[in-house]
Amino acid sequence: MVFTASVLALQLAALPGGGLIDQSQAPEQAQQAPPPQQTPGDQKAEATEPPTPPHTGIRALFGNLVEDITHLPAMQNVYLAAIAGGLAAGAHPADQTFNARLRSHYDAVNTVFAPGKYIGDTPEQVALSLGTYAFGRAFSEPKVSHLGMDLVQAQLLTEMLVEPLKFATRRERPDGSNRQSFPSGHAAITFATATVIERHLGWRKSVLGYAIASYVAASRLHDNRHYLSDVVFGAGVGAIAGRTVVHHAADYWAIAPVSVPGGVAFVVTRVK
Repeated sequence: MVFTASVLALQLAALPGGGLIDQSQAPEQAQQAPPPQQTPGDQKAEATEPPTPPHTGIRALFGNLVEDITHLPAMQNVYLAAIAGGLAAGAHPADQTFNARLRSHYDAVNTVFAPGKYIGDTPEQVALSLGTYAFGRAFSEPKVSHLGMDLVQAQLLTEMLVEPLKFATRRERPDGSNRQSFPSGHAAITFATATVIERHLGWRKSVLGYAIASYVAASRLHDNRHYLSDVVFGAGVGAIAGRTVVHHAADYWAIAPVSVPGGVAFVVTRVK
């Protein structure tokens, strides 16, 4: 209330004569309403939302994917990969015993975990993302189509990261079905989805997405299809894909050499 009164006092003081406008003497000034001011919440939302691109067509969808690939070696991704690798290494000693704790002989528990393999499957995730993208395009909602476009790109990028790792490591699954255990593709793609949602809509609106991703990861352990370290590293891969695809101004830094007496200095600035 004090802040509002102070702002009002400053606005009155800025008027000619330091007081209120006499509407009978200055009708034109009285009729001209000041432009609406953004609230701090609106300004904060605009600062955290990724800028909506001018085009969200098919060409932009795949063109941006090529650009995303060039951003993969960014330092933030190196840090995320190191953290995910460290957590996976820490979880590795529990790989042989953790799954047994989640397996259950109760039909109700098995029923609860059963949908996980479908929710986290790549075709289903991509179909939902394409549906979001198509909805935004059909109803001229650029923010919605932008979200759908980033979801599709993140999921494609996730597959481009996961599949080579699977064939390079050739880790046998806990159930012995094949050698494509590390990392978990289901965990990766659902955490990529959750990360994109978080980057677009904020933490509060992404809680459900991260809860679903965690549920899918747990279901893969319950089904004995992955080890704990597989889903931990898979979640890290998904986070890397999601953060790579969704561009924020704060994510980019420019480094420029500057000549100074006796040598050269490097100026690091945030690109906005």
